[in-house]
Amino acid sequence: MGGDKGEMKYITSEELKGHNKPGDLWISIQGKVYDVSDWGKIHPGGEGPLLTLAGQDVTDAFIAYHPGSAWHYLDRMFTGYTLEDFEVSEVSKDYRRLMVEFSKSGIFEKKGHHVMYSFISVAVMLFAAVYGVLRSDSTLVHLGCGCLLGLLWILSAYIGHDSGHSQVTPSPKTNKIVQLISGNCLTGISIAWWKWTHNQHHIACNSLDNDPDLQHIPVFAVSNRFFSSLTSRFYGRKLTFDSVARFLVSYQHWTFYPVMCFGRINLFIQTFLLLFSKRPVPDRALNFFGLLVFWTWFPLLVSCLPNWPERIMFVLASFVVTALQHIQFCLNHFSGDVYVGAPSGNDWCEKQTHGTIDISCSKWMDWLFGGLQFQLEHHLFPRLPRGQLRKIAPIARELCKKHNLPYRNPGFWEANVTTIKVLRSAALQARQLTSGPVPKNLVWEAINTHG
Repeated sequence: MGGDKGEMKYITSEELKGHNKPGDLWISIQGKVYDVSDWGKIHPGGEGPLLTLAGQDVTDAFIAYHPGSAWHYLDRMFTGYTLEDFEVSEVSKDYRRLMVEFSKSGIFEKKGHHVMYSFISVAVMLFAAVYGVLRSDSTLVHLGCGCLLGLLWILSAYIGHDSGHSQVTPSPKTNKIVQLISGNCLTGISIAWWKWTHNQHHIACNSLDNDPDLQHIPVFAVSNRFFSSLTSRFYGRKLTFDSVARFLVSYQHWTFYPVMCFGRINLFIQTFLLLFSKRPVPDRALNFFGLLVFWTWFPLLVSCLPNWPERIMFVLASFVVTALQHIQFCLNHFSGDVYVGAPSGNDWCEKQTHGTIDISCSKWMDWLFGGLQFQLEHHLFPRLPRGQLRKIAPIARELCKKHNLPYRNPGFWEANVTTIKVLRSAALQARQLTSGPVPKNLVWEAINTHG
């Protein structure tokens, strides 16, 4: 393997690619090669991202997700090898320069006041919802409390998201506690499930077979490549496109919004599927405890309503309100560029810009979007507190402009229109699908035809 040049030991990128299997995971960071086979088992972000990017240089992804203190852990995993043909693209050079500038400015540590405001808002809304249910006999008040609870779930999910990206406090333990409360206890969504899928989404943004956030067969398909029953590298199973999937996908542009109204049920199901699975789940018992808290207080609150019609109305109202958040997540990626296969560390910045869509909104609406309207900025700088994303948006735009990368920033209405057009294009092709060849280039046609 490789060879010596003086006292330095070298291997080629092609040789590095051979170390990409469980038990044999090598990566390169700034040309130095590290063996992370054992580290993957205790990696805070899980083994998934390492498995996905193993066998290549991952410098951009590493600096995006790790603070400066993480560099100290690398020495113990150094193999002694250096990449012989290590190169850095012009995009990566500029990206890394920005990361250095941001770190020196201390912007990653400037959490802002939005965290405190979010905590206060969630606490006030929870009190108001409980008080309205217990103290009022008005059906309209109970309906309003259901809507308020849905809004609480939206804001609490943003807190969980921020803490998962270490944006709430510098302490990993405190961030975990915040996640447990805002996720498991308040919304009924497991932080273990969220970390498992979300880390993979960031690493493999818009890869049809690696990004779980695009794998919604049999209900939705953003690309006709799903028509050939792709195998999900994330879930380890085939995404079967059968007659049921074909029927549902054929009408997905009509069912999109109704399904989003009940998207929360899917999150509950996914949470329990993971926790009851044989997969290794960090803090499994802690996650179950948090869910026990949620499934105690929420049914009790619903049971305090005077009759079953109002109980059903209350639950439906809370679910429908959260549809706004589920829709937003889809708008950020459904009409982005997609690809099949594992992501490449060498074009990490390019993959993030091609797969993400910003949503333009007024500053006073930032609280409702949780910073995720700056989706591209969040993907490029995932450790950046949400209060800083609007400030650095012009810098991200200039980076994209300089290197001819897409920077899409439609308004909320326009983003909805584009997403529905992509879904409609897939639906029409699903209807026309026969036993003959599967049509190609759906997403290219949808994006280039409809903007």
